[in-house]
Parts: sequence; C-alpha cells; structure tokens
Amino acid sequence: MTSPESASPSRPAKAAGFALLGVAAVALVIGVVSLFSSGGSETPPVAEGSSTAPPVATTSEQASSEQPPASTPSSTASSATGTTTGSPAVPTSSAAVPPPPVGQPGTGTTKTPVRIYNNSTITGLASKASDEVRASGWTVEGTGNYSGGTIPTTTVYFRPGTDEEASAKELAAVLRARVEPRFDGIQSSAPGIILIVTNDYQGVSKSK
Repeated sequence: MTSPESASPSRPAKAAGFALLGVAAVALVIGVVSLFSSGGSETPPVAEGSSTAPPVATTSEQASSEQPPASTPSSTASSATGTTTGSPAVPTSSAAVPPPPVGQPGTGTTKTPVRIYNNSTITGLASKASDEVRASGWTVEGTGNYSGGTIPTTTVYFRPGTDEEASAKELAAVLRARVEPRFDGIQSSAPGIILIVTNDYQGVSKSK
C-alpha cells in the first residue's frame, strides 16, 4: 500500500517543469520576432547610401571644370600689364647712346718736309733739333753740317712762291727762330724747308 506522504513531493516537481517549458516557449517567440524585425530593416539604408553618392561626385567635377575660364582673363591682364611697363625702357636705352666723337679741326697748313743743318760749335745740335721738329709734327728728311759760311742766327728758309712759306713760318714760330727766303748758297738745294741751327738755338717754345 502507498502512503499519502510519499505522493505529495511529486506535484511541485511537475509544476516546476511546466514553468520551465513556458519560459522556453516565450523565449522562442521573442527570438523569432526579433529575427524577422532585424532582417527587414537592413536593406534600405545600403540602397540609399549608394544612390546618393554619385550626385555629389558629379557636382564636384563640374565645379572643378569651371576653373580654367576664370584664370584666362587674369593671365591676359598680366601680359597686358607687362607690355605696358616694359615699353618705357626702349627710349631710355636709345637715349644712353653716346654722341660720336668730335674731331679737332686742323690748322689747314701742310707741313713740308724739313732738312736740318748744324752751323754752330755745339756737336749734335742738328740731331737734337730734328727730334724736336719731329715731335712738333714735321717730317725730317735728313741732318748734316753747313760749312758754306756763318749764319748769324737760327733761321728757317723756304722757296718763295711755294707752299713752303706757310709751313716755314709755322715752324719758325714753334722754334722761336727767324724765317727768310732761301739765299744764293742754298738756292739749288732739293725742295723743302731748310733749318740751319746756330749757337742761339732755343728749341721748341714751351708756352702756346
């Protein structure tokens, strides 16, 4: 025979088993509901993000393509400014060209060749005089001694009626000597001025 005391403990165990089954069923229902709700909400955001990206890239490309026309007028303006500022330099460079040198006017006197003779007691006086005559612009054709007589003072001789006269007077002024026409002792000498130096020869004048 079964006692009443041994049958009472099995009732709470059965009640606890039913409770656990009810909790598991509720958890299963919540899981199914959450699965369907989360799966349907993921697709639309991906489609929206991909569709909005291309218009942004298109507008940025259009903005960048518009930049070159704006820079073209500025380059034209800078080139125009460069030509305006560079033009004044041309007159400045042309104005810096120096004028041609002005030549000194000549005296107009033809310097006739000179022959020099020593009629003094000073050795080498004719050679000394020839150096000074050359330095004054005349051509000396020869030097020597004059022994045909005594000349009283240093004299430049010329042939009258020739261009020797003007050149002889110019040379006489430079040497501070006397100037005279040729005398009979040198009349037949070769053409040209004859300078006969004596002891009073002074040389070229230092003051002009």
